[in-house]
Amino acid sequence: MNAVMMGVLVMLILSVARVHVVLSLVIGAFVGGLWAGLPLADVLDAAGKVSQKGVMTHFQDGLAGGAKIALSYAMLGAFAMAITHSGLPKQVAGMAIRKIDAQNHSGGSLKWILLMGLLAMGVMSQNVVPIHIAFIPMIVPPLLLVFNKLQIDRRLLACVMTFGLVTTYMFLPYGFGAIFLNKILLANIQSAGMAVQGINVMSAMAIPALGMVVGLILAFVHYRKPRVYQDKHSDAQAHDQAIVQPAVSTYRSWVAAAAIAVCFAIQLLYDDALLLGALVGFAVFMMLGVVRRNEVDDVVNQGIRMMAMIGFIMIAAQGFAEVMKATGEIKPLVDASAALFSGSKAAAAFAMLAVGLLVTMGIGSSFSTLPIITAIYVPLCMSLGFSPLATVAIIGTAGALGDAGSPASDSTLGPTSGLNVDGQHDHMKDSVIPTFIHYNIPLFVAGWIAAMVL
Repeated sequence: MNAVMMGVLVMLILSVARVHVVLSLVIGAFVGGLWAGLPLADVLDAAGKVSQKGVMTHFQDGLAGGAKIALSYAMLGAFAMAITHSGLPKQVAGMAIRKIDAQNHSGGSLKWILLMGLLAMGVMSQNVVPIHIAFIPMIVPPLLLVFNKLQIDRRLLACVMTFGLVTTYMFLPYGFGAIFLNKILLANIQSAGMAVQGINVMSAMAIPALGMVVGLILAFVHYRKPRVYQDKHSDAQAHDQAIVQPAVSTYRSWVAAAAIAVCFAIQLLYDDALLLGALVGFAVFMMLGVVRRNEVDDVVNQGIRMMAMIGFIMIAAQGFAEVMKATGEIKPLVDASAALFSGSKAAAAFAMLAVGLLVTMGIGSSFSTLPIITAIYVPLCMSLGFSPLATVAIIGTAGALGDAGSPASDSTLGPTSGLNVDGQHDHMKDSVIPTFIHYNIPLFVAGWIAAMVL
């Protein structure tokens, strides 16, 4: 068996068996490298110089490629925790609950206000206010009592939040989208040998993003009927706690708004400035006293802890990809694949998207899938005559496929964490399966269409 296939297969089997993703990537890399005949450690010649690099060295060389990305994630985590520390999210949730209780909205209008509000929060959590899934446990539990009264199907709520979490980063190159689209997708395609200068990544990902929109519309249709939930003690408790939250502090609100505006403006003004934007935004919180000097360590540590796992997975994925390149068996695999497809772009695009879905479902991170598949997909796309724009669309879609619908993905774990605080929302049946059906199928079709027309 081809060493690259062996490495990927071992990694997937271990991931599906619930071995930790980082360990799965490391073991898969070592198995693939050793299967290709690479030595475990460097081989020295008579003069003491390295004549052949070992698997360990190749893996360590690859780790450097993920360090910059992981640091950006860590700083974004600190910035997100500063926003949380300001108390603004909880206070906004409390204000919303008090207004909902005070005003006499009709059931239909209130339902749509809440759904669109959650959708907007999901979208903004990836760029304008880059706090990722941290908004869910603060906003959703206090609203469960309201959702129960309106009999809103929580499967629809999960689909709404997952749409915002996934579609935003795969289409808009700001915040987490800047990491996914620019620092990982385009950077890995460039390093794999295809020139991407001048490519508008939003144009490449527009059709796949439309596939996600179609999935969201289908979810609204599918889960439109009322669904009855019990009013549990935890629902009432979260609701009551939100009501007694203090009124929103005008000063802290302006500081949070200024920090968010500065962070976003820096991303608009400079390329690859996500790390700088998060750093300056955090500095605004410090300078204006919302995060005091004696609180900085705790806030930064909590933020890094929140994002650390994703960062480690991405670093390990870069090491995995480097070992796969060092095996020298990517080209034979590409040649064999091209011969298998007999030059059929349609069949090749279908197969690449299917493999991307499988890999992301296994490891639970679309960000980490890209380095793994790009080294194989770029040469294959070039040999079959796909344009650079189509190649970006194929690899970007193949990476995003499976994020919605993976049991180990933040995009499903996040909604479950908020919707299941009262034990009435099953992770697999109510988050994983609905998001898999409504997003992966239309995204797969849209990605294939993009590969054919771009």
